[in-house]
Amino acid sequence: MSARPGVVYLVGAGPGDPGLMTARSLELIGSADSIYYDRLIPPGALAGAREGVELVYVGKQPGVPSVPQEEIGARLIEAAQAGRSVVRLKGGDPFVFGRGGEEGEALRAAGVEFEVVPGITAGVAATAYAGIPVTHRDDASAVAFVTGHEDPEKGESALDWEALAAFPGTLVFYMGVKRLEENANALIAAGRDPDQPAAAIERGTMDAQRTVTATLRTIHEAVALAAVKAPTLIVVGPVVERREELAWLERRPLHGKRVIVTRARAQASGLASTLRDLGATVVELPAIRIEPRLDAPEVREAAAAVGVYELICLTSPNGVRLLFEAMAAADLDSRALAGVTVAAIGPGTARALAKRGVVADVVPERFVAEGLIEALADVDVEGARVLVARAVDARDVLPEYFEQRGAEVDVVALYETVREEPDAEAIEAAQDADYVTFTSSSTVSNLTEALGDRFPASARVVSIGPVTSEAAREAGLRVDVEAERHDIDGLLAALLADARPRP
Repeated sequence: MSARPGVVYLVGAGPGDPGLMTARSLELIGSADSIYYDRLIPPGALAGAREGVELVYVGKQPGVPSVPQEEIGARLIEAAQAGRSVVRLKGGDPFVFGRGGEEGEALRAAGVEFEVVPGITAGVAATAYAGIPVTHRDDASAVAFVTGHEDPEKGESALDWEALAAFPGTLVFYMGVKRLEENANALIAAGRDPDQPAAAIERGTMDAQRTVTATLRTIHEAVALAAVKAPTLIVVGPVVERREELAWLERRPLHGKRVIVTRARAQASGLASTLRDLGATVVELPAIRIEPRLDAPEVREAAAAVGVYELICLTSPNGVRLLFEAMAAADLDSRALAGVTVAAIGPGTARALAKRGVVADVVPERFVAEGLIEALADVDVEGARVLVARAVDARDVLPEYFEQRGAEVDVVALYETVREEPDAEAIEAAQDADYVTFTSSSTVSNLTEALGDRFPASARVVSIGPVTSEAAREAGLRVDVEAERHDIDGLLAALLADARPRP
């Protein structure tokens, strides 16, 4: 069900992990006319918004001028009364310290229809990601969510510290860093055990989540020592000790590591997603983009006559995709390859072929041109028509080999790799990187040229294989890690092995 005109949707975007956004929230984001969003929404939360949507930032940040709450309400009312479908997108849940109740009351007073879409709140999500169950049959049968930062305009605190101190369960303080010492002292003074376990969870559910544990008496010192910043959740209670056994997010193999991905945007998502699943903070800094050459006469001619070749060599998944697009333009499909020997430079290229119904006849053990030559050593190519489908700037190892063996070789450049200009924000995020991954020689040359003296000097360089490593060394880089298998899986395995704690 899409967003309706004249309606305001108070939508919770969850605690920060994009994977915790609800299906309903994504549906509404994709169909709204206007989206008014806060600072702490998950990364990429607005990626599904439709073209032409009005995006309005109304977030609040400590120490920075922000849009007054009354003005936010007025803007929502005005947009709805103009017949627009409006999403008011908030971090967490709109009715848990999200001021959604106030906005709903303002909308009702103005006669504007609204709906509430709950989101997962940090009090249960960040704690779960930190391995702290807010309830446990042996430790806590109740949990209380408490604001750690009350409205400064209040004359006196609305919190009953004696009741909170005596509360027989877990206390979870939102927005609790700034007043942590004061709040901890108030709890202790009211009778809470100063030696009770406590934890501070910074950036809960995010790649960079950190958890600091101490006692109620010492938690403010531990937080100061670790330089913990907002947004941070404070948890007080015996359940904090369960973290020793139940922590999982921060035990993922790449947790706390910042990794630069340099693949073209169209290809980067799979690698980036895998790295995030392994716990890394990913900086997508594509060094190249793929420019198809499907209108080139030699491409059209080769695609239309693809069945006349006795051997076709494909050197990348991009080459597979574009060859089949060129074949489709000539009204051909995989049946045109019947009787043709198809060689793929590696398993990624072979998988791309398999998706199109073609099983590669030859896949070398070494995923470089030299490996393909070794795998084809017993194939008689004298007098045969051979097609090498590749990028413009690919090495000439394959065509030269086939020509030396007496083959009639057509070299067709299906695409070229063009330097991508990274944006300033990504360059800044890359400065603290632990690793930079290179998947081709072109990613090396293009990224080093684009970054110049802003290349992250402390990052360890991870190369997909010897050709890429050589390009890195020629660019003045030290190659710290080289994949044994020259594909993405091999690169990931090499990175994981390097990141593994040394005994």
